[in-house]
Amino acid sequence: MDDKYNRELNQDTNTDNRWRSIVASSAIMSLALLGDALLYAVLPVYAESFGLTLPWVGVMLSINRLVRVFAYGLIVRLTRATGIRTMCIAAAIVATLSTALYGISQGPALMLIARILWGLTYATLVIATLSYAVQSPQSLNTCTTNNRTGTRVGVSQAIQRAGPVCALLFGAWLVGKLGPNWVFVVLAFPTAIAILLAFKLPHGVEKNVKQNKPVSIARPKPIDVIFFLQGYGVDGVFAVSITLIFARDSATSVAVMSGGALLAMRHFGEAIAAPLFGWIADRVGARRVFILAAILTMLGFVGVATGFTVIGALVMLLFRGALASLGPAVIAQASGANDDVLGALARMQTWRDLGAACGPIVTGFLLTVLSAEIQHAIVAFALAAGLIYWTFHRQVRA
Repeated sequence: MDDKYNRELNQDTNTDNRWRSIVASSAIMSLALLGDALLYAVLPVYAESFGLTLPWVGVMLSINRLVRVFAYGLIVRLTRATGIRTMCIAAAIVATLSTALYGISQGPALMLIARILWGLTYATLVIATLSYAVQSPQSLNTCTTNNRTGTRVGVSQAIQRAGPVCALLFGAWLVGKLGPNWVFVVLAFPTAIAILLAFKLPHGVEKNVKQNKPVSIARPKPIDVIFFLQGYGVDGVFAVSITLIFARDSATSVAVMSGGALLAMRHFGEAIAAPLFGWIADRVGARRVFILAAILTMLGFVGVATGFTVIGALVMLLFRGALASLGPAVIAQASGANDDVLGALARMQTWRDLGAACGPIVTGFLLTVLSAEIQHAIVAFALAAGLIYWTFHRQVRA
């Protein structure tokens, strides 16, 4: 991978400079996520304010992920060709635009455009943040990773979650003051700070060399199946239905606050668990820690399904956050010197996004015939089967 992409990563071998790049790129993602995070709490219960029906809500909360499924291969090629800094600048600008568009959207057309733009933005920033975090300065020329991969990915994930937590906690409060539409126009202003941070990232210094074409959708490995189910369950079934569960027994505004708080925990749990479990994985091995976190995530779904909504949700979200760093760590620790680590990570993210894209669409339609609790139980059963499949699979390498 002796190209502009890797030269840009390798231009500062100083550890402090590398960490500054990780922090800056992660902060860009954090700010870019402000509007997207709040949309999950607001859109299901304020659909009419945006001119949408409930089925359209499912489409809007999933279309960005469908875009990402097919975009990762192209984004990887563009990143290698133009450099991480250029891609981050473009992504920060588009993130600001899409957040503002949420606020002025009335009907499916404009909201659909905004969500497609966000899908491309998120795919770009995922590749950028993983590029800085997974590849170590000592190993860039050989595409290997050192034994601190879990720690770097975990810290990166923790920074990325700060923006969504603030958006869900304070944004949900702002909805009551400004209304569900104007709050997104206001959020576009702090999102624009990401543009300034993007210009602070290091420049690339080399032109690219031809690379093998990355595949956007490839046959899933066992670990990809788990991430597909995790995306389907947490970002689909849970994210769409949790506010509706609370709305059964409380006022709409209270349900939004309660659902927003738990959705914020999805990001807060990742901020806490990702660096902690990434650090543990670097010391005892990512695979065994991954199995434990996956089991506890499954038990969280069981809790929601059996009526222990808050406790189950907290367990599920905390250990789902752990998987955010453990997945890349498992791939990195199982990869050889000549393996395309970034390609494997892009494949894993593709399948996770495919699950997260299917989740809101399927959940939106199934809620007319199946309760949210039954759907959580189905996800728990599927996760158990997927974990057994991965655990006993002979091919450890992702």
